[in-house]
Amino acid sequence: MKSNNNLVLLGMMGSGKTTLGKIVSKKLNMKFIDIDHEIESKENMKISDLFKKKGEIFFRKLEEKISLQNLKKNNSVISLGGGAFINKKVQKEVLRNHISIWLKWDNQNLINRIKNSQKRPIAIQLDEDDLNKLIDKRSKIYAKAKYQIKCDKLSKSEITRKIIELDEAN
Repeated sequence: MKSNNNLVLLGMMGSGKTTLGKIVSKKLNMKFIDIDHEIESKENMKISDLFKKKGEIFFRKLEEKISLQNLKKNNSVISLGGGAFINKKVQKEVLRNHISIWLKWDNQNLINRIKNSQKRPIAIQLDEDDLNKLIDKRSKIYAKAKYQIKCDKLSKSEITRKIIELDEAN
C-alpha cells in the first residue's frame, strides 16, 4: 500500500510538467491536476493577465491556497506551478505526504524552451543572464524533491516511463 497518494511534478516553467503529467495520469489511471490551470479557471483569466492586473503577491497567495487544496486530493498527478514549490507551506506538504519528482533540464535547454513564450510572466521580464540566475536559484529548492529526472537526453516516452517507475517503487 502506498503511503503517498499523489505524484507531484516540479520544475521550471517549460520543463514539461503539464504535458508529461497528462500522459502519466492516463497511463496510471489517475486524475490530472495542473495548478496553473486551476488558478486560471478560478480567476477566469490567464496567469500572465493575473500578474499584470493583480500582481505577483496576489498570484502567489492564490497559488499557495489552490496548491494546498489540491494536494489534499488523493490518487492524482499534480503539476505544480514553476514557483509553487518555493513556497514553504507547499514545499513542506509535498515533501511530507507526496511523491515529488523534479523534471531537471540544463539551463540552456530550459531557456530555449521558455524565452519566446508570452504566457510566462516571469520569463518575459528577464534576459538570458537573469533567467540563468532564476533557474539556478530555483534548482537549489527543487533539489529537495524526493526524486529527480535529468530530462535533457530523454524522449517524452522515456521520461514518462521513469516517472511511472518511480511511482511504482513507492
